[in-house]
Amino acid sequence: MASEVTSLNDQLGLPASALDAIQSVLAIHESVNGAIVYGSRAKGTYRKGSDIDLTLIAPDMPWSEFLTIERQLDDLLLPWRIDLSLYHQIDQPDLKTHIDRVGIRLV
Repeated sequence: MASEVTSLNDQLGLPASALDAIQSVLAIHESVNGAIVYGSRAKGTYRKGSDIDLTLIAPDMPWSEFLTIERQLDDLLLPWRIDLSLYHQIDQPDLKTHIDRVGIRLV
């Protein structure tokens, strides 16, 4: 598992501690069936301050829980902005295709 974490860490350009913190927040929410990092971090074209594009696979998640997760992720005080979305609510076919093609499963 350590080599998988190191590999994911290297691929996304994020320290293992940040990934662990994000995963810990998501793990306490039973309605989260998965989480996918996409965008520049998934493509390997990120820069030092690039945000973290993260979409949740959670079709039954109430909006209030989504807002709670946003707050909990913000409370981590990570130096990167997390752009959080719900996959099933994305209505841009090109964005969904991008996520399906380059997305990296975090949870």
